[in-house]
Parts: sequence; C-alpha cells; structure tokens
Amino acid sequence: MNFEFSEEQLMLREQARGFLSQHCPPTRVREVFDGEQDYDATLWNSIAEMGWTATAIPEAYGGLGLGYYELAIIAEELGRAVAPVPFSSSVYLATEALIAFGNESQKERWLPGLASGECIATLAHAEGAGQTTAKSLTTSLSDGTLTGGKKPVADGTSANIAIVTAAAGDGSVTLCLVELDQDNVDRSPIQTLDFSRGHATLTFNNATAEALGDGTIAWSAFEALLDRAAVLMAWEQLGLADKALEQACDYAQQRYAFGRAIGSFQAIKHKLAGMYVKNALARSNAYHGAWALASNSDTLPLAASTARVASIQASLNAAQENIQTHGGMGFTWEFDCQFYYRRAKLLSLAIGSERHWQDRLVTALEQQKPAAA
Repeated sequence: MNFEFSEEQLMLREQARGFLSQHCPPTRVREVFDGEQDYDATLWNSIAEMGWTATAIPEAYGGLGLGYYELAIIAEELGRAVAPVPFSSSVYLATEALIAFGNESQKERWLPGLASGECIATLAHAEGAGQTTAKSLTTSLSDGTLTGGKKPVADGTSANIAIVTAAAGDGSVTLCLVELDQDNVDRSPIQTLDFSRGHATLTFNNATAEALGDGTIAWSAFEALLDRAAVLMAWEQLGLADKALEQACDYAQQRYAFGRAIGSFQAIKHKLAGMYVKNALARSNAYHGAWALASNSDTLPLAASTARVASIQASLNAAQENIQTHGGMGFTWEFDCQFYYRRAKLLSLAIGSERHWQDRLVTALEQQKPAAA
C-alpha cells in the first residue's frame, strides 16, 4: 500500500505553500488578531479564486471534482499558515454534510455558492460544555421552524448558512439547513483563545429551516461525517505542528547563549527531537486517514480516530515546545509562537476533545473483525 502523494499532488502542495507564503504571512494573521474582523475576507476571496473551496465538490455542482488527497494537502498548508479563514467549517463540515445528506434541490441551490466561496457555511452542533450526543440534543425542528441554541459555533459570526443538528426523538438526528440572516436567528459573538477565528452563540426563535434530505439520519451517519472532518483536521493540525517545529529549529540555530547556538545544547536537541517524533507519528496516521477517506474504506472510523488523537497530541506538543524553545520571549504578544499554540488548542476541541476521540478509537478497535486464523 503506497501512501505517497503523486507528482501532481506534490506540485499542488508546492503551489499552495507558495501562495500562502505570499498572501498569508504572520503579519496578516496578526492583523486579524489585533483588529475587529472575525476572519481575513481578502484572503478568503483569494483562496476561493484558487478553487480550494471547490476541491471535493462534484463538477455537476460547480466544483472541481478532485479528491480528498488534494483537500488534505490544502488543509496541511492552511495549518502551516494558521490561515484566519472559515475553511474547516465551510468545507470539511457543512459542504460535506450537504453532499452526503442533502437532496438534489438543496445541492443545486447551495453547492455552487459554497464552491465559489460566495457562501460561507458552518456546522452548529455543540450546545455548551461537554460532548453533545443524540440524547442530549435540545434543539428541535417542528413544521419548518427551528427552536433552540448552539454554542460555541465556529465561524458563526461570518457564516451565511448553518447546518444545525436537532433532536429527532428516536436516537437519530435531523440536520437542518438554516439561513442565518433572518430576524429569528440571534448571533452573539464569543471570544475564544484563537482570536483569528470568530465564534458565536446561535439562538433560534422559531427560525425558518428545512431538513436535509429525507428528514432524519442515524446517529452513526452523523458520526461518519465527523470522521471525515477529523481526517482533514488532522492534516491541518499536522501542518501547524510541522511549522511550529520549523520555527523552533530556526530560533535554536539563531539564538546564542554562552557563546554558542542554543540548538547545540542537549536539552534543546532532545526537545526538538521529541517534537519531530510526535510529528512523524501523526503524519503516518494522517496518511492512513487520507487513504481511508479517499477510498471510503470500512476502516475509516479507526483511521480517523487514530489520526485525530495523534494530530492533537503532536500539534499541542509542538506548539508548547516551540514556546519553551523561545524561552522568556516565547509567550509574549510580540512573538508569533502564540498563533500556533492558540490554533492548536482550538482545533484540539473542535468536533470533540482528545478524550472523546480516544473513546471512539477504543470502540473502533473493539468492532474490528478478528483476523482469520
């Protein structure tokens, strides 16, 4: 089994890295941090013009009809750049939900706008602290109106539409499509640790909504949607972790103490080596996850959970050790180390915590078919 990318895919990585180096340097990220905007709209429009938002959308709906390997490559480069855009919410989650569960009319109406980037979407699922399940959902859909609240909703301040989970009462779930620019939807901004991504509390007061597809889906089908997003987020976290390691190595070679570069000290060497090992393990699992996603393998729940846990651990470790390598200046506002730490913490909780995905990993292992004797 060959997990290596093709020559064309490696060219896409080179192109994406070059584009983001030019259009999303740390100074652009800092502008969003210091400003009042929830994302970089200019960068978002440029990304859409590059066709990245259309990568995995079928050509029949205005997409490029490429695959998940290409989307994983783009996700990795967006992670390296800590891009302040609503890409994960709109592409990994909402767009995938529409493709998987929407009816033909819904796909024809919304997918072209999502492909062009003119429409931004998000998935509104969490209803507060802790893991939201089919049994704990309180948001409800009745006669085309939605009532309830969701928080925190990633990119909820900037999205045009939201795919909202609502209780179906039988252990299943209804995915509702809601246009957010209506009087019966209230958006209240929430400040999270990552200032470059806007979050909100969404309150629905008999808001007009429509169910995706046939109305309800099994909870396992919704979890499969999260599995798909977990693989792509793992690649984004991997890009972040590798960039944090690169930044730490660069600083260790440039910073001198006691007459020599701090990278020559054994303590720093061990720190950087530990970062590399965790990143390498996460990359191996991310490759497996991308293969399982692209091939629609039955092993996707296991591959996604493994990739998600490894990427959370690698990105958090790399972001923390990067700050430590920079010493007393690493935690200050003036240094860029904080960008990777804040994004790593945010992504470690989006779509479920590490503990949740560890539980999913154990469950997937238990459900594996035993090998033939």
